[in-house]
Amino acid sequence: MAGSLVAVLSGCGPKKVAVAPPPPPPVVVIPPRPMPPLGASPNMVVPALAVDGSRRTVNTGISSAQALWNLRSAYNVAALNCIGPQYEPILSGYKDFLKKHGKTLTSTNKALDKEFKTRFGAKSVREREAYQTQVYNYFALPPVVPALCNAAMGLAVELQAVPAGQLDGFAMTGLAKAEAPFKEFFNSYDQYRADLAAWEARYGAGAAASAGSGATPVASAGNLAQPAYAR
Repeated sequence: MAGSLVAVLSGCGPKKVAVAPPPPPPVVVIPPRPMPPLGASPNMVVPALAVDGSRRTVNTGISSAQALWNLRSAYNVAALNCIGPQYEPILSGYKDFLKKHGKTLTSTNKALDKEFKTRFGAKSVREREAYQTQVYNYFALPPVVPALCNAAMGLAVELQAVPAGQLDGFAMTGLAKAEAPFKEFFNSYDQYRADLAAWEARYGAGAAASAGSGATPVASAGNLAQPAYAR
């Protein structure tokens, strides 16, 4: 009897409740790895920002004569690289530019020879050629050429309205417009590097360790053969 009572009482105890298994961990969706803007090289070195936030490029700290000559260089690069019927105004405008402002360009060229002679003496020709090569390479940066072409379309119209003998007064403004697409690209590239660093820190630490080699430099004021006007 006593044994039966114990068996009955034990059957009245709390029943075990089934415990559901823990949910699976949430799926982490990894966003695509940031890519350089405009299909640029992932290892490009762009001109640095100065303390005041300005971008130090081949056009930083130059004389008015050099600004005019660099505007001519940018226009020349556009005339050579902006191919297609939609860009015909650039080539025809550049030819008119050389004719209308021929005297101003000749005097500017002579003034620059003097500037470089003052700074570099017997090495002036070599130094000027080296600097000017960097200017051409700067404006021919492949990812930005399409944007340069668009800017040059507007410049072609504005330059047609500049009377002969008054190009000096437009040089700085025109050069700034020609260079604007490049500064925009450099800002985008800096943002890409910041985004990539954040992505690597969160999703792929060390995955881009090899990205530090084989840098492709872009001409900046810090790595130029400095002309007489640059300090």
